[in-house]
Amino acid sequence: MRELTPAEIGRFDEDGFLLLDSFIDPDEAVRVAARFEHIFRGRFESGLYPDEWNWREDRDAADLARQICNGWKSDFSVARLVLKPEIGCACATLARWPGARIAQDNIIWKPSGAKPLGFHQDDSYNGWIDPPHMLTCWIALDATSAKGGTIEYVRGSHKWPVSPPIRQFHAPEDYRKELMTAAAEVGIQPEIVPVELPPGGVAFHDGRTWHGSDMNRADRPRRSAVAHCMSSGARFHPTKLSYIYNRYKRVGDTAMDESYFPVLWRDDGYRTPWLEEYCARGSAVPAYAK
Repeated sequence: MRELTPAEIGRFDEDGFLLLDSFIDPDEAVRVAARFEHIFRGRFESGLYPDEWNWREDRDAADLARQICNGWKSDFSVARLVLKPEIGCACATLARWPGARIAQDNIIWKPSGAKPLGFHQDDSYNGWIDPPHMLTCWIALDATSAKGGTIEYVRGSHKWPVSPPIRQFHAPEDYRKELMTAAAEVGIQPEIVPVELPPGGVAFHDGRTWHGSDMNRADRPRRSAVAHCMSSGARFHPTKLSYIYNRYKRVGDTAMDESYFPVLWRDDGYRTPWLEEYCARGSAVPAYAK
């Protein structure tokens, strides 16, 4: 288990993000990236659709960034990556939680020429969670560069107030528009840091940290996997709803069901029991991938 050092925790506390060149096996990052063609064509190993499928080959423009949410429910290679106990432990450590469970994942594919993703704060969308806070592990599956539309962070912006959701997440004309408005409101000139990492490198960020990504101007794709974690003790908010994730809320009960929000790691040694068996599935190469 890779434990974060006091210096790394201190950098996160100060900046609102932490970059690590080495956290995930680079070979695993390459294997997961190789699954993207199949996943975005709807070839789902588990037989289940993800919760969100935001880009389809026969429907959407080729210059849009491609995103799927909760690919772990559809692809076992994605599950093995985003459901790692190491990710849960690191997120819980940085957030000072007793443990961490997955709230959702994203797999994001920005081909060469793909348009930006708007700057935002994750916690703007977390009213349905109690407490309404996430901590995220962003995983580079390709070598990333500023030119290649990598994720960008605003140093120290986790100390700003939480703003409303942005008007346009995918392909906005000005991907920094809401960021600049928020910065003006707090009287700060934002320091924007592009994340440049090798495959298997990770960036942890606070749910209040402003982040987004520019157009991919490189000649290669930028693929990433993202694990958004919440506290192991999180519950559904009793009145605020998510139009997607409240489908997993039991009537009259605010508890998070581990069938849908499994615990990745907890400081007493607990981890959702079925995760190991589930993540071991799909080790054989599917027929369509041969």
